[in-house]
Amino acid sequence: MIKNYKKDNKTQVKKNKQISKSPYVKSKQEQAKPNIPKLSPNAQKAYKLLALQEKISNNEAKDLIDRGLVSVSNRKIKIARALMNPNIHFKIEQRLKPKILFSDSNILAVDKPSFMSSSEVAEEFKEWVLLHRLDKETSGVLLFVKEGSAFEEKAKEEFKKERVYKEYVAIVQGIVEEGREINTPLLIKKGNFAKVSVSKKESGIRAITFIEPLEISGKKTKLKVNIKTGKTHQIRVHLSSINHPIIGDTLYGGKEAKRILLHAYKIKIFDYEFCASLPKEFTFAELAN
Repeated sequence: MIKNYKKDNKTQVKKNKQISKSPYVKSKQEQAKPNIPKLSPNAQKAYKLLALQEKISNNEAKDLIDRGLVSVSNRKIKIARALMNPNIHFKIEQRLKPKILFSDSNILAVDKPSFMSSSEVAEEFKEWVLLHRLDKETSGVLLFVKEGSAFEEKAKEEFKKERVYKEYVAIVQGIVEEGREINTPLLIKKGNFAKVSVSKKESGIRAITFIEPLEISGKKTKLKVNIKTGKTHQIRVHLSSINHPIIGDTLYGGKEAKRILLHAYKIKIFDYEFCASLPKEFTFAELAN
């Protein structure tokens, strides 16, 4: 499922030519030869045109674009408010739904798709409550418990005492040839959305991340990531701090991609062990498209 560590010196990665104002996420070939239609005087925001085409609300249209499910001529739309021509035709990909990995009287394990928040997943399983959370673009194992149960208290204590094994897979920029520990404290800036940075002082929030290379192709590395702690954006910020940002994580310096390439692959708690298979995006061949 996860390939053994190997280095491919033959694969070369061409430098992307990015067009900052384009509403599309494009392949490398398209970036080399941009073919963006000229805007007419009647141009409207993408989400409004999509709402008209699909006969849905503006909020529903925005959500589809934010989830990365909307494309035009095989190019994914990335900016809901981008201006586009009225005669354009949108294609909507099938919405992925959370998949149940395991369930018993104590715990529910779900494979969360990317572009779906943990709260949105919780709406699908109203008899259960979240035990922890994943970022919206992070896919993988998400755990639920029965609210008010004795098991809920025990499970929360396991997370609090840092006795839960959490393994992720990430694809990052650059070559990482050796495993290492990253333990730089974090600073969380609160606002409309979280923005985290590493702290230059010891007064920051304690965070511990372990990384190990699994596979290298060109100037990209697939990593196994274990976190001792579980702080907001911890993996993303720690990897960015060592100059290996996650591909797709533009908030922390990563190159644009269809999504942030971070997946919660495995969780162990008590005698339970849950794994969520890697999505197709986590292959170097898929990244080349």
